[in-house]
Amino acid sequence: MSNNSVTLIGNLVDDPELRFTPSGVAMAKVRFAVSRRYQDKNNEWQEETSFFGGTCWRDMAENVAESLQKGMRIIVTGRLEQRTWETQEGDKRSIIEVRIDDIGPSVRWATAAVTRTPRQSGGGDWTPAATPPSPVARTDFGPDEAPF
Repeated sequence: MSNNSVTLIGNLVDDPELRFTPSGVAMAKVRFAVSRRYQDKNNEWQEETSFFGGTCWRDMAENVAESLQKGMRIIVTGRLEQRTWETQEGDKRSIIEVRIDDIGPSVRWATAAVTRTPRQSGGGDWTPAATPPSPVARTDFGPDEAPF
């Protein structure tokens, strides 16, 4: 059985590009760079950078376009897909892209605020859970109670 799954961590090199198909389905293209730093046999630091493109669809595409921007460090999971085409001159070309299953900001060196959006597809009427009440601060501590 074949398993085609990748997880890549890198930086967006452009803002996500949001488009819509003729039938109105949202699609976002993202381009990102993945760098690898290592010491060679002479103990000198080397860096290699690979550039990847990926596509995500529907609600995720709209969320990506609204949430992520050039320069952000991201985590991408998905599948590798090869796309081939022929140029007008008759030359065959191919590229390997990531079909994105999930994408988000990396919080290793940054913070991120997440706002959950209601589902618009997939069946059922989903609404966000009610926020539980906040605890109330006490000021009447007994003689043997610590105020924390």
